[in-house]
Amino acid sequence: MITLTFEKIYLKERNWEPCSIAVPIAKGKLRNIEGIVVAKDGIETLSQTKVTSYWEDGSIRFLFVRFLANLPGNLGTSYELYLDRTEFEESKKGSKEENSILSNEKTPNALCLTKDKVSSNYTIDTGVLTFTTKTGQGGFLKEVKCGGSVFEESQFGIPKLYVEQAGACDFKLHEFHVVEEGPVCVILEGVGEHSYKENSYKVTVQLTAYAGKPWIEVSYRLFNTSKDTLPIESLQYEIFANGKAKNELEVTRTCVATSNYRTSYLVSEEGETVAKKVDAEDLLYEANEHIAEVFYGTMFADYNTSEGGVCATIYQAQQNYPKAVEASKQGIKLCLVPENATKVIMQSGMAREQKFLLHFHSREEDLKELNNRSLIYQMPDRPQLETSVYREAGIFHDVFVDKKISKVELSLIAKADSHSRCYGMLNWGDSPDPGYTTQGRGGGLPVWTNNEYDFPHACALMYVRTGTRRFLDYLLVAGRHWMDVDVCHYSDNPLYYGGQWEHTNNHVLNSTIVCSHQWVEGLIDYYHFTGDEEAYKTAIGIGENILRLLETPMFRQKGEINARETGWAMRSLVALYKETHEERWLLKCDWIVGHFEDWEKEYGHWLSPYTDNTAIRVVFMVSIAVGSLMRYYRIRPSENIKGMIIRAVDDLIENCYMDNGLFYYKELPSLKRLGNNTIILEALTICYELTGDEKYLTYGLMTFELATNNQSAILGGSKKIVGDSVIGPGPGTKNFAQSFLPLVSYYKAATDTGILF
Repeated sequence: MITLTFEKIYLKERNWEPCSIAVPIAKGKLRNIEGIVVAKDGIETLSQTKVTSYWEDGSIRFLFVRFLANLPGNLGTSYELYLDRTEFEESKKGSKEENSILSNEKTPNALCLTKDKVSSNYTIDTGVLTFTTKTGQGGFLKEVKCGGSVFEESQFGIPKLYVEQAGACDFKLHEFHVVEEGPVCVILEGVGEHSYKENSYKVTVQLTAYAGKPWIEVSYRLFNTSKDTLPIESLQYEIFANGKAKNELEVTRTCVATSNYRTSYLVSEEGETVAKKVDAEDLLYEANEHIAEVFYGTMFADYNTSEGGVCATIYQAQQNYPKAVEASKQGIKLCLVPENATKVIMQSGMAREQKFLLHFHSREEDLKELNNRSLIYQMPDRPQLETSVYREAGIFHDVFVDKKISKVELSLIAKADSHSRCYGMLNWGDSPDPGYTTQGRGGGLPVWTNNEYDFPHACALMYVRTGTRRFLDYLLVAGRHWMDVDVCHYSDNPLYYGGQWEHTNNHVLNSTIVCSHQWVEGLIDYYHFTGDEEAYKTAIGIGENILRLLETPMFRQKGEINARETGWAMRSLVALYKETHEERWLLKCDWIVGHFEDWEKEYGHWLSPYTDNTAIRVVFMVSIAVGSLMRYYRIRPSENIKGMIIRAVDDLIENCYMDNGLFYYKELPSLKRLGNNTIILEALTICYELTGDEKYLTYGLMTFELATNNQSAILGGSKKIVGDSVIGPGPGTKNFAQSFLPLVSYYKAATDTGILF
């Protein structure tokens, strides 16, 4: 049995709240999902499970489980997940079912999904809400029924995209398909495009419904599938209070609201027009103490009539500014990009997802209840697993320290928290790197990190070792941005398509796609923790881009240059092999190992050409090479690789270690400043793993001490408007992304051996 723990969040109880959890499973422990049960006090709740990963022996590696939970007001609680129904039946003996929070009311009926054979439209019945999809020209909803009210096709507008100096685009969906189906949740996705003259912009629309719930989550994802920039003048979605076939209904109440600490409403009981907008200036001068990846506030619009109404909430509206909402006698309008606001210019190949919740309600529904649901949508209840579940599954790198040192733990938390929060539709989830920016790499503009060194993966590892929710939210926000903005979704150049852009200004301008700046582990983590297959597909696309790059002429050369580039590639290829068990990801790895052999033979050691007449030791570069080779060694052990690693680290210790306990930066008199890069710690720890010799750990003590002596996080401060972003204080995400695994690997080894205490 696995315990699913809910922390205390909301004042009021939530009945049959849709929840989800990713569950890692040890190799060989589970072969099928037929016996999965989620329960409370011996009573089973409605659930659905899908497998997101398998071990190489065919056993299940990761589950994604959705279920309905009754959550008490102002209290935490827990549920139980059983991998075997027999175990669940045994547990029921002696349980006090009459006192269970699940025994108070009937479980909602399972979702019902049907497909019309003629129109190919889908109909979903949640038990309280029924809706039918629509394809072709026009909106994506044909009809919605809720509580006796019927909303007809003409009440649902199309996503209206206006392009600067071009005007309105047409909108068309070609078909819907089922992404996920079960008794708790159904997700449908429609694929289509906006078009204007010769330009066409790909669009996907996902509709998510839950058992027993009167709402639909809409995910609208726009792709710039043209060779030109896409300057968005406005992007709107409307729901009308009256349709063509309906009698005129009087709008009896209009409301828009935003929140920070408390929700601020603009309400008209006469149905007058009310509107709110959030743009750069609003965020610049608004104080907000929340950690914005977890929660900032909410933003919604609502109208009500004698037959009920619709409340629409934009997800993370402030973080993804500019946004606006409006309610009037005509209905409600969501402005995903408002007119006369901060310019949103999507470069060629960019994508961006925006989500909103359509909550259909009765005429008696109180605004406070609508606000309550809107706020929960922004910060949903999330169950957590014990750290031991992640550790015992043996999936993640061993970041689980038994002998914790408080100041080190505080330092790791501070590093994870200390990154600049940068608001803006195309920027949220990324941050500029101050070093790259001050070096002038952006031509005077901020150089966006583009998730260099895989910040989401570091956050995933931090989450599984601590159980602290915000680290998971960091992963989710950064991973979503990465999937959308930092990956090339359109290009006629196969060496760009599907790849991850190197750090640059405006995320893609003047950038390139190379082996050494592409990662996949954080995307794989995102897939496991959310069940979103788009993350998995994106990771596969990056891997395929790397394989295409490795076939280009530049990699036919021998030596150090190829070793640097291909070493990074090996990390991603090994990660994809571990996830898919497809040999194609490893076909190039032995070839890459050959590059390292050639590099060593060329200079006697792993030296890097620097000036025209020097070849020097670069501690950082050698450490990267060691880490890359070790990832391959763990799945394909070889004495050759082991020997190369040990010789390389021994060479660094002999030539680059200083009397003060640090390694220098680079091996030239002009560059022998104190080194502060923590990646050397991973290399030293790897040599300890390979040899069992604790001496390797002693050489990292001073580097570790200096790297963990600061326990203060940068979480607040003055912001500034730069282009289409409001940039908060703090460093970029690179520092934590790069340093976390070396620090924790060393920390665990050094405390296990007693070198650190």
